[in-house]
Amino acid sequence: MKYFYKARTKEGEIQVGDVEAANKEMALSILLSHGLFVLSLELTERPHFYSRILNFFKRVKVTDLMIFTRQFSTLLGAQVSLGDSLKNLFEQTTNPVLKEIVSDIASDIESGLSLSQALERHPKVFSDFFVNMVKSAEVSGRLAETLEFLADYLEKQVLLTSKVRNALIYPAFIVGLFFVVLLIMSVVVFPQLKPVFEEAGVALPFFTRLLLGIGSFLVNWWFLVFIIFIVFVVIIFDYFQTQEGKAVLDELKLRLPLFGSLFQKIYVVRFADSVRVLIQGGLTLPQAVEISSHTIGSLLYQELLHEAAEGLKKGQQLSQILAQMPRFPLLVSQLVAIGESTGRLDALLGRISNFYTREVEAVVNNLVELIQPILMVVIGLAIGLLFASILLPLYSLINSV
Repeated sequence: MKYFYKARTKEGEIQVGDVEAANKEMALSILLSHGLFVLSLELTERPHFYSRILNFFKRVKVTDLMIFTRQFSTLLGAQVSLGDSLKNLFEQTTNPVLKEIVSDIASDIESGLSLSQALERHPKVFSDFFVNMVKSAEVSGRLAETLEFLADYLEKQVLLTSKVRNALIYPAFIVGLFFVVLLIMSVVVFPQLKPVFEEAGVALPFFTRLLLGIGSFLVNWWFLVFIIFIVFVVIIFDYFQTQEGKAVLDELKLRLPLFGSLFQKIYVVRFADSVRVLIQGGLTLPQAVEISSHTIGSLLYQELLHEAAEGLKKGQQLSQILAQMPRFPLLVSQLVAIGESTGRLDALLGRISNFYTREVEAVVNNLVELIQPILMVVIGLAIGLLFASILLPLYSLINSV
């Protein structure tokens, strides 16, 4: 089997690559024999869908990571030693996965690793962005301040995501409730009325006949529908976990009416925030842009920022690169150009973040106000059509008596 590894050499350089081995233990042994300190080791083959479903429930949520980072910064700010801080965090952490990771980090530090090296061994929880900020803080001696800064950054991301999610909960609930009512009417109510209409010879409207047909099919073949539905959900879930599926999903998000511009603004906020924080942490601009590409949450924007990082390495200016990318609003490249000319890029990135954060909040508030009346009208018409499919045949039945 082939394993992808990320390791550190004796000189401290990061090395990545593939290694062939019969199992994970043998792959680890091969890398250790070459004098490499292994940070991560994973199968290059894509895991089965059920493995990813299990991993989904074993993940560490951003909220848990934010609380962990906030508590960590508070303990270090109170002059508690690193080892004692991790022991306290182990006792306070409620998430079992994160609790185990904290224990691993404490053990790695006791064995001689730095905090950034210990965090680097858990790439699924601590991103390159997080690790590099900690690494720069270890050099500058400002670990507590940097962790507090990271906690603020994570909190901002959580608040931004929760506002968008909350805006979608109400319409999703109403639409779901309507389909439940439609299902009950089709399966329970209409089949009981069908014999009455047939005996009276009442001509049924098209929509009534359609609902009767759906109800009859579901009653007779519900197990087949259930199996097909489960298989369909699994296939869709499995597809959207692939690189191609993620790219398609990102493209669909940006093309959605009303929501497309919202997602674009969210990605701009994440880009500006992460690059600003990394620059202030002492990283070069190409490094900051490359690392931020892995934290933005969109495969399309990740590819764009990777291209931007490559352009920066070739001597191009960030403002010129962003101006050629339609996914970034013109205002972003203009403000970045001002920051480059004045030498205050981090300050201008902060302004970009604040501006588009307010834009996101305004869009979310407008969406809530706009969706509710539209949803009421649409659901009202659908319910009217549903009851008309019952009342019209009943009216014809009464007239025929």
